[in-house]
Amino acid sequence: MGMVERIPMPTDTAALLTLAQWLSPSYPVGAFSYSHGLEWAVECGDVSDAPSFQGWLTDILTHGSGQSDTILLATAYGASDAATIAEIDATARALAPSQERLMETSLQGTAFSSLTSDIWPAPLSDLCYPVAIGAAARMLGLPLGETLAMYLHAFAGNLTSAAIRLVPLGQTEGQAALAAVAPLCETLATTAQTQTLDDIGSCCFAADIASMKHETQYSRLFRS
Repeated sequence: MGMVERIPMPTDTAALLTLAQWLSPSYPVGAFSYSHGLEWAVECGDVSDAPSFQGWLTDILTHGSGQSDTILLATAYGASDAATIAEIDATARALAPSQERLMETSLQGTAFSSLTSDIWPAPLSDLCYPVAIGAAARMLGLPLGETLAMYLHAFAGNLTSAAIRLVPLGQTEGQAALAAVAPLCETLATTAQTQTLDDIGSCCFAADIASMKHETQYSRLFRS
């Protein structure tokens, strides 16, 4: 991947449809197989019903990977050369608090980079997931704000799907929790557009520990 150029999309609708495809559960990056430590949080009783799941999800978005990933995505989007993107990617890997969380972001990023490069004129090397999406969105001239918001919502949607299976939650309870955090996704997406890597910080220690505990959890449905 050399100089990062932008290829404008023909219409706003086309751009949104591309984002919808990239961030759909049908896009084969394997997102469905990761719970981001939620499986352990359910096992130990930290998440046991709809209110506790919504609180857990809100904290992850606001103080954990949600916020960090949006900043990584936004800075990758603003990078104009491959060397800068590589530096951002190295930061993303260093921020992973556990082996499983590193696997989660790196394997999804590799899958996204490979598939997207085959379909669109967006030559990507192996990058962590948010970095790959930011770089690809810049190349195709997709709007940053919408990319960030839809990335966060897809992340929250995947965790909601995991919670529906693990807690378990009813479909209505799960979708209500997802709807409740949608405005938060929009707010975080707006804020990330003016932030830098210096603004990254996580204080979701219970979620980080859950991702470490999950590595040795006896019975598991998810890879993280």
